[in-house]
Amino acid sequence: MSTTTAPARETPTQVAAEATVGVETTDGSVVDPSSPARGITGAQSLVRSLEAVGVDLVFGLPGGAILPLYDPLFDSSVRHVLVRHEQGAGHAATGYAQATGRVGVCMATSGPGATNLVTPLADAYMDSVPLVAITGQVASGFIGTDAFQEADIRGITMPITKHNFLVTHADEIPQRIAEAFHLASTGRPGPVLVDVPKDVLQATTDFVWPPRIDLPGYKPTTRPHGKQVREAAAVIQAAKQPVLYVGGGVLKAGASEVLAELAELTGAPVVTTLMARGAFPDSHAQHLGMPGMHGTVTAVAALQKADLLVALGARFDDRVTGKLESFAPDATIVHADIDPAEIGKNRKADVPIVGDAKETITELVAALTTLQGEHGRPDLSGWWAQLDRWRETYPLGYDLPEDGALSPQYVIERLGAIAGPDAVYCAGVGQHQMWAAQFVKYEKPGTWLNSGGLGTMGYAVPAAMGAKAGRPEATVWAIDGDGCFQMTNQELATCAIEGIPIKVAVINNGNLGMVRQWQTLFYEGRYSNTRLHNRGSGGGEIEPIRIPDFVKLGEALGCVGLRCERPEDVDATIAAAMEITDRPVVIDFVVGSDAQVWPMVAAGASNDDILAARDVRPVFTEGPV
Repeated sequence: MSTTTAPARETPTQVAAEATVGVETTDGSVVDPSSPARGITGAQSLVRSLEAVGVDLVFGLPGGAILPLYDPLFDSSVRHVLVRHEQGAGHAATGYAQATGRVGVCMATSGPGATNLVTPLADAYMDSVPLVAITGQVASGFIGTDAFQEADIRGITMPITKHNFLVTHADEIPQRIAEAFHLASTGRPGPVLVDVPKDVLQATTDFVWPPRIDLPGYKPTTRPHGKQVREAAAVIQAAKQPVLYVGGGVLKAGASEVLAELAELTGAPVVTTLMARGAFPDSHAQHLGMPGMHGTVTAVAALQKADLLVALGARFDDRVTGKLESFAPDATIVHADIDPAEIGKNRKADVPIVGDAKETITELVAALTTLQGEHGRPDLSGWWAQLDRWRETYPLGYDLPEDGALSPQYVIERLGAIAGPDAVYCAGVGQHQMWAAQFVKYEKPGTWLNSGGLGTMGYAVPAAMGAKAGRPEATVWAIDGDGCFQMTNQELATCAIEGIPIKVAVINNGNLGMVRQWQTLFYEGRYSNTRLHNRGSGGGEIEPIRIPDFVKLGEALGCVGLRCERPEDVDATIAAAMEITDRPVVIDFVVGSDAQVWPMVAAGASNDDILAARDVRPVFTEGPV
């Protein structure tokens, strides 16, 4: 079996080696970005540093403190995309990084510009996205005086960045940029912030590349310990009901191909978390789907009944485990992760392995091949018989609305079928995110982008913009809810002006859909402040109105606006959007307000209490003897 390799995560050394062949400036001259330069400004040194590490694209918005940096950027080979809000810059850099495997870069000025990056930094931190944020700061002499547009962005972001720097001298700039990219892209990826005072950008300095990287104590372990790998192979060989529990770390490591080897060698079922969709093909017979709060019944049940969980780049988060004390009660745990802090954090690991997912899986394959040569392949036929019964009894599905309204699940299912497995899908947060994870079939890595850990509404449009800018040959769809869309849709103007033709499917149910679902299930249908399109918020029924009109809004922002309200028009509307390639497209899919996401494990409940649909509780046997 073959799979498509995920975009490989590149190190600064790799990209710097590529960059040294020379870059073309705006005046047509070709320069070696790593060649030394004397008597230049700190801002020029910073731009040269970005070129030297191979940056080709930056998302940002200028302002007073960072303005000295924007002047040499005008002559650089680095493309700058002028966003409409700094949050858009951060999410676009994240989308770029997730889609390409390269470090995403964003820029903002001091004070409110920098604080507008806080949400995207927290988002990237939770989802382990390699990101470098460069912020301007007030001049050194004004730091700590409550100067105009001053904010301690280092202190503010310390808990939500992998590391951050305040540059105090222009001579430090190349070293700090090199260190930032090294930190962001190695080990467990994450965001790094570099804060540069205005006077440092204006100071005179000499540029020398490559600089010395000095990060005492930072030595991430990539190669797993051989003894731990052999022990893990032994318990896998002995297991009767194993599950490969695959997290986003597999995608970050570019390990999809070796994961397929491991799965087929062991014959074990595979579940892929929300952050790992696409790491293993949905069409593969061993794939049980997504686990967790809105995962498939079979994936959730398999984890609960397993005698062995092999967690690969996953972190046992609450949305997967449900009530932790009752999660997979009889399972031995093999936990492989590049971040030792994750191992044992939520669930004790019986066989801990610290290492890069690709290297770990590769060595597991080698060790298991040896064991199977001696003892044969384990017989999992009884386990698969049980799993297949669950799959047949509790498949993913949905009911069409009785009133003839457009079904959101149907819209997303058809979108996935028409756009196909090569498209990139970016989701906001809420019901539409879960339906996109459930009903689009992901066959390849790097095709599913979402805000998994932080759950950031407003992520989809700017992330899609970043993904499309990084992979212009790909069709990129943002699947957004009408609530999420109203948070960051101004970046459609950026897309229209910059020539980034994304496509947006607004799943418009007139409500904050996931909150409404919880109000239906847990608050007796008291819909407090979740209706988006009605005048007022009283209890009485008021005729809904279109504020805003998403078609007109899209057109005002330079997009083609389309609307679809009938099931029979869905395919034609999607096809029409697919034909438009010279500008962004916004489709207003007007859907019913009462559709819900199923299956579901209520927050804080045990996975044993999963509901396949409302009031439909699956019946599980104890599994094979």
